[in-house]
Amino acid sequence: MTTARLPLASRTTDLVGSVIDSSTSLLAKQQHDIVRFAMGSPAPDAVPAHVLRELAATELDRPDAYDYGASEGDPRLREALLAELRGTTDETSPERVLITAGGMQGLDLAFKLFVDPGDLVVVESPTYTNGSATAMSYQAQLLEVPVDDEGMQVDRMEEMVEQAGRAPKAIYAIPTFQNPSGASMSLERRRRLIELTQRWGSLLIDDDPYGRLRFAGEDVPSLHELADGDPLVLSVRTFSKIMAPGLRVGWVDADPSLQQLLINAKQAMDTCTNLPLQRLIAAFLEGGHLREHLATQRAAYRERKVAMQEALTEHFSGEARWTDPEGGFFLWVTFGDEVDTEALFEQALADGVAFIPGNAFSPSKFFPNALRLCFASSEPDRIREGVARLRTAVDNMGKL
Repeated sequence: MTTARLPLASRTTDLVGSVIDSSTSLLAKQQHDIVRFAMGSPAPDAVPAHVLRELAATELDRPDAYDYGASEGDPRLREALLAELRGTTDETSPERVLITAGGMQGLDLAFKLFVDPGDLVVVESPTYTNGSATAMSYQAQLLEVPVDDEGMQVDRMEEMVEQAGRAPKAIYAIPTFQNPSGASMSLERRRRLIELTQRWGSLLIDDDPYGRLRFAGEDVPSLHELADGDPLVLSVRTFSKIMAPGLRVGWVDADPSLQQLLINAKQAMDTCTNLPLQRLIAAFLEGGHLREHLATQRAAYRERKVAMQEALTEHFSGEARWTDPEGGFFLWVTFGDEVDTEALFEQALADGVAFIPGNAFSPSKFFPNALRLCFASSEPDRIREGVARLRTAVDNMGKL
C-alpha cells in the first residue's frame, strides 16, 4: 500500500531535537554499568526527596491541588518565589513573573514572541543544545559567537554582527557557569552586552539556571540586575538545577508589557504549569528549605569538580585541557585535533562511561575534539572511576 506524502510544515526541517535529551533514552537501553557524565542534572542523592516527601503528605492531600491553575502561575508559588528572590541579584516584582513548565518553556516563549523565520539570532559557541534548537525551530538564522574563560566574546560578537550586515533580533546567552563550558561572563562584558542590546534593539534572552550554585569566587550581578528593568532583557530561570529536574517548573522574568502576550502564548501550549508541583515547591520555599539545600549542594559540587579535575590530571595531563568553573555542573574538555569525540562516544559507552560530544553544542559542529562532562551527578569515587574508563576508551580508540 502506498502512503501519501504528509503535508508537513516547512519548519519541521529545522526541528533538530536534542542530543542531550536523546542520551537519556539511549542510556536507559544499556544493560551494563555506566558512569553517567552526560545529562546535566543533580545526582539522585542531591535531590531533597525526603523533605519533598514530607511536604507532599500535606500539600498533595488537598483536593484543590489537582485543579487547573492560573496560567501566570499559582498565587502561592508566585508569592513564595518573590520572597525567596528578595535581596538576591534576581529580585523582582509580581507583574514581571510568569511560572513556566521548566526553563525550556521559558526559552520557547521568548523565541516564539520575538523571532520570525530568517531572523538573525546570536548564540554562544559552544552553547546549550536545546536553546539553539529552539531558536532553529522558529527558523532563525544563527550566528555563533565564541566563548572563552570570560564567557561570550562580546567584542567579537560586535564584529560578527557588523560583518553580517544586520542587527540580531535576539541574543541568547548563559552568562553564569555556562552550559557547556562552565565559563562565567565578566562584569565588563555583561555591561557591554546590555549596551549592544540597547543599540541594536535586540531582545537579550538571559538564561541562568546555575547562578545560585556558586561554590568559589565572587558573585557577579546578573544580567537581570544590570538591566534594571530594561524591557529588552527577558530572564529565564528554573528549579530543575537547584531542586530536581523532574519537577519541570521554572519562571520567566520579563517587562510587564509582555505579561499578557506570554500568558496567551502559554495558554496555547499547556493552559497552566503543573499545579500540584507548584504547590509542593511553594511549601519548600516557604519552609526555608531551598537556601539550606543550596548551601549543602554548593559544597558537594565543589568537591566533585575537584575530584574530576584531579582525575583528568592523572589520566590526561598534557593530552587534553579543561575548564575550571566556579560553580554549576560542567567541565569542558578539549583534546588534540586527532581525537573525534563523536567516534569516541560509542567506544566510551561500551567501556562504561557516557558524555556529550562537543559538536552537540554547535549547530555548525565547531567542536569535533571536545566533550562535556557533568561532575554534579556523581560522587567523587564514581567520578574517578568514570574518568579512568574514559582513559580506557581513548586508549581503545588508539588515538593518543
